[in-house]
Amino acid sequence: MFAKRTLRRIILFLAIIGPAIITSSAGNDAGGIATYAIAGASYGYALLWSILLITFSTAIVQEMAARMGAVTGKGLSALIREGFGVRATFFAMLGLLVANVGTTMAEFAGIAAAFEILGISKYLSVPLAALLIWALVTRGSYNAVEKALLALCSALFAYVVSGLMVGPPWGQVLRGTLIPSLRPDPDYILLLIASFGTTLTPWMQFYLQSMVTEKGIALRDYPYTRLEVIFGTLFASIVAWFITVTTAATLFAHGISIESAADAARALAPLAGEYAGTLFAIGLLGASTLAAAVLPISTAYAVCEAFGWERGINCNFEEAPLFYGLYTGLIVIGAAAVLLPGIPLMPVMWLSQVANGILLPIILILMLKLANDKRIMGNHINGNLSNAIAFFTAIFVSLATALLMASWLS
Repeated sequence: MFAKRTLRRIILFLAIIGPAIITSSAGNDAGGIATYAIAGASYGYALLWSILLITFSTAIVQEMAARMGAVTGKGLSALIREGFGVRATFFAMLGLLVANVGTTMAEFAGIAAAFEILGISKYLSVPLAALLIWALVTRGSYNAVEKALLALCSALFAYVVSGLMVGPPWGQVLRGTLIPSLRPDPDYILLLIASFGTTLTPWMQFYLQSMVTEKGIALRDYPYTRLEVIFGTLFASIVAWFITVTTAATLFAHGISIESAADAARALAPLAGEYAGTLFAIGLLGASTLAAAVLPISTAYAVCEAFGWERGINCNFEEAPLFYGLYTGLIVIGAAAVLLPGIPLMPVMWLSQVANGILLPIILILMLKLANDKRIMGNHINGNLSNAIAFFTAIFVSLATALLMASWLS
């Protein structure tokens, strides 16, 4: 009897798995990989401890979004519209759109960089990747899309393998992970802030809650979804940890500075062997492709749901023209920005980071109000710990964004 119950639970978990793991993995996108790679190359193992804090904050916020989806059967943008009105929803969607356009450009830049490391021109790789990503969603069912995205998540294991290949000094790694280290160094503080900002973004909350509702996860199945949220957050954090360890053991040890994930992949080859550099490039390609697919889906879902327009991967073009139109437009803009000469990608990426930093605390406060409303959540409102951590995260991100803007403008 016990074996049958255990087997049933495993089958149920495997049936529900998908939304949280995809969301967390897509958070380790081109910008996230670059941030963690730079942290390791610049400060060795000194920032590893921050990943534990980021893991805790991310898990709490993601659990809140998934729970709201399971309890209400609605996405986050629909709840914001119902709870705070059309005007607040309009400005939230405008901020999300601005942030996601810039971030989608960064993902296609990551795809281009990864392919160029592997010897393929961006003028071939980017249009092909854009076409495949577009076809995946427009021609596939939800189940097919989810399976493809989960397969892309597996590419992140390349960072775990590369981290093991470089053979870091595990004693130093353990100390850096468990013992917090704060330094009165502006660049160190900025990297600490950037690590939070790149790991926990507004689009992740909209995407996760939309996918929970799209998949039809009911409240009775929610314990398995909560387990998936924890598993997905841990997986993403382990990947981030190994990225930092890899660059710390190689680039930091040899005094090599970098400015992007592509720089890290190129610099790893002569230090740790061709395979380590190639694995890093493969990880960048998989992560960028995953995020380049998820970000437009997230944006299209959020905007269409906010204004009551038909949406969903299981719909066709005739049923949801605005959903697919917005999805297609984001992919075209993201890919074209990488291919057209003279496009100022860095200012666009900077603007998207600022927009994310400004929008995230607002979204977190709205989520807190919704998750503590008994009329919406019934007996499934937030606990005190969830409220405290989410509120602290909102305050921290607000201060962090102000500091980042001040540093960039100075």
